[in-house]
Parts: sequence; structure tokens; C-alpha cells
Amino acid sequence: MFDLEGQYADFAAEVFTLLSDPTRVRIVLALRGGELAVGELAKQVGKSPTVVSQHLAKLRWGKIVAARQEGNRAFYALIDEHASELVTQAVFQAQHVIDAAPAHHLRAGDGS
Repeated sequence: MFDLEGQYADFAAEVFTLLSDPTRVRIVLALRGGELAVGELAKQVGKSPTVVSQHLAKLRWGKIVAARQEGNRAFYALIDEHASELVTQAVFQAQHVIDAAPAHHLRAGDGS
């Protein structure tokens, strides 16, 4: 499964490329709570519905999100937990770069 010469490494790099855009990271973070319509996603990430739809198309191509139509509205959800975990770990790594004491290392109630 983790063969260094296999195709999975190439496709894994494609996933990182797909997730290298801040708007797409924000979309994945927003979808961690469950399915959302394009308009709600646009509000949450601070972009227009048109821009969000373009990013969602790329995330669909990469099998990160799936769409569901209900009338003239499209709802999106993460296909599985993997993209959410990747983005969460990337945010944790960013906390290490920005903060002396990353929030994810602090335990609630320990006074740190």
C-alpha cells in the first residue's frame, strides 16, 4: 500500500496540490460539521457563490466532496474523513509555525 514506487505517492501529491488553496482549506473546514448548500459555504468562507462553486468543482474532481441536488440547490459534503484529517493536521502544523504554545497541545483546565 505504501510502495515508494507506486502510483499512490503521485496521487497523494495531487491531493496536496488540490488542498494548497486557502479557500479550499476553508471549504473543507466548513464541511467538517456536515453538508452545506453553496450559499452557506460562500458565507462561511467569505467568497462569492460563483468562486466557491469553482473550488467545489475541483474538490469534486479530486473525490474530496460529493454533491447532492435538491431542486435548484446543490448541497456538498465531504466524501470521507481523510481530507478533514489532512486539513486538521495542516492547521496543527501551522499553529506550530505561528504560536509558541500551539492550542492543540494545551489541555483544557491545565492553566497553560
